[in-house]
Amino acid sequence: MSGIATKLQHLREKSKGIGTNSHAGKYLNQDFEELRRSCLERGQLFEDDCFEALPSSLGFNELGPNSSKVRGVTWTRPTELCRNPKFISEDATRTDICQGALGDCWLLAAIASLTLNKQVLSRVVPHGQSFTENYAGIFHFQFWQFGDWIDVVVDDRLPTRDRKLLFVHSAEGSEFWSALLEKAYVWSLPKSTSLQNNPKGICFTLSLFLLQITSAADSEAITHSKLVKGHAYSVTAADQVEYQGDMVQLIRIRNPWGQVEWTGAWSDNSHEWRSVSSEDRERLTNRSEDGEFWMSFSDFLREYSQLEICNLTPDSLTDDEYQKWAETEFEETWRRGVSAGGCRNYPDTFWTNPQFVIKLDEVDDDPNDGEEEGCTVIVGLMQKNKRHRRKVGEDMETIGFAIYDYSGKTQVHLKKDFFLYNRAAARSETFINLRELCNRFCLPPGEYLIVPSTFEPNKNGDFYVRVFSEKQADFHVCLIAQDVEISTYELQRILNRVVMKREDIKTSGFSLATCRNMINLLDKDGTGKLGLVEFKILWTKIEKFMVCYLFLDVDQSGCMSSSEMRVAVEDAGFSLNNSLHQIIVARYSETNLTIDFDNFVGCLIRLETLFNTFEELDKDGSGTIELNFMEVRARMCVQ
Repeated sequence: MSGIATKLQHLREKSKGIGTNSHAGKYLNQDFEELRRSCLERGQLFEDDCFEALPSSLGFNELGPNSSKVRGVTWTRPTELCRNPKFISEDATRTDICQGALGDCWLLAAIASLTLNKQVLSRVVPHGQSFTENYAGIFHFQFWQFGDWIDVVVDDRLPTRDRKLLFVHSAEGSEFWSALLEKAYVWSLPKSTSLQNNPKGICFTLSLFLLQITSAADSEAITHSKLVKGHAYSVTAADQVEYQGDMVQLIRIRNPWGQVEWTGAWSDNSHEWRSVSSEDRERLTNRSEDGEFWMSFSDFLREYSQLEICNLTPDSLTDDEYQKWAETEFEETWRRGVSAGGCRNYPDTFWTNPQFVIKLDEVDDDPNDGEEEGCTVIVGLMQKNKRHRRKVGEDMETIGFAIYDYSGKTQVHLKKDFFLYNRAAARSETFINLRELCNRFCLPPGEYLIVPSTFEPNKNGDFYVRVFSEKQADFHVCLIAQDVEISTYELQRILNRVVMKREDIKTSGFSLATCRNMINLLDKDGTGKLGLVEFKILWTKIEKFMVCYLFLDVDQSGCMSSSEMRVAVEDAGFSLNNSLHQIIVARYSETNLTIDFDNFVGCLIRLETLFNTFEELDKDGSGTIELNFMEVRARMCVQ
């Protein structure tokens, strides 16, 4: 399926509620219930052909098929590893996650934090799974990916060496939810901020913390106080105790290795615990080598340099205990020569980037200390599908965004002059080649324009924008200004946004070829684009085509048969002989002789263009024309 067809299918599914918190989409179209039912009926354990039990499935480079790290690896089911395997023993806890040979501490730290919120954990790890009742060697998990929840199916064959799990495992060894979750993981959306700013009001649910790396050689080097450089930790609690007459803020942190703990102040065996009340000491201390430890908040700010917070969508939390932010999302594309204008350093093209408007009317209820009254927003920009492109040599683009005061504007796509004479009201902290960057702002009430971009122009890419606001806010995508003409790519995007909402016609969306033919038909000034007047004429034609298409679709299949197509062509005013009708069927129909809406419109547009061309060249009205070789070649290039 083409990229635009895939996007249209995705938009149609979203319009039906698929991908929401309560109706996850099926990853790779695998249906957990149907697959499990089939396996139980056949009396066979599930073997996932999308994730084969082969060395090549483990990864590449250090985990590639020829790597020493994967020698002697066998794929084993939990039922073959222990007598009484459990999916989850009583409750899932952070101690269920111990890192193995795979260097994914960042993922395991997130999973450990996930166990601290049972409501969100149950969203990711669905209930009703076990190695006893209805066991068929199949499990499933749900992840948030680019604005959608997806349900991911896996079999329970896990890589082992010497009958021990190679990767993540539980401390007790007989619990397997975390190992299977690691196998199913796709990706998540974190938020990054600098700890040097001492952020206030941090929610520690689902958070990761990273130590600063001073050089590449320092990665995973252990400091004198037993902290691991370049390593991901999770914050599991925050508390405070009275110590020598003062209140000390404490942070509890866990190393996903399940060992190697901080030995500084407030560590398991530090002398500070002797000077607190016996009640606090009993409540907070746990002197065991389990990878978890306490440290003061001041030490935390000194030792750690980067904080990542997962911003939960409002529908993820139903408990009234939590404050719920309003959230909206946009999906758009940067396309070379059309909508990939680069950053503000390129004023001639910056204005061509996609533009989004947010309207903030209400100030926050309770601003943070030291902040002026205003409206808090969190803007996250994520580039999509770049990891899949690494195998062909592509890497992450360098991305960022700028925010401008949009008050008093007319809801149109702003042009070059505006950006030449107006400074940004806010911007991302930096342009960086990460999958996602996210920043928090406090802005005065008003309307604001968000302009995401790559650093350099003409970099193709798909991106996803999330905006959180404490109060409800209005959002919209900027319209094209009246003196801006519509290119082929813009025409395709505009038309397909309308077509995808229709359930009574069958189409994969208008192709670029069809959109080029539309522009060729109406482009009188040779710019290769349509003005708004020309676009209005085109849209009137498409509406007429749609009425004809639906009227002649007698069986209401959403597509047109070849015989219905013949009637449609005649109703559109084109008189063709049998040979031409045969050519149309061969050119525009599928193998089952059906014609979808894209091909239907493309055919009529092409016929109208050809008839118009003939009439222009038939100066004397004789019904015949003569063309030399160069004229034929020129006409072929235009068509």
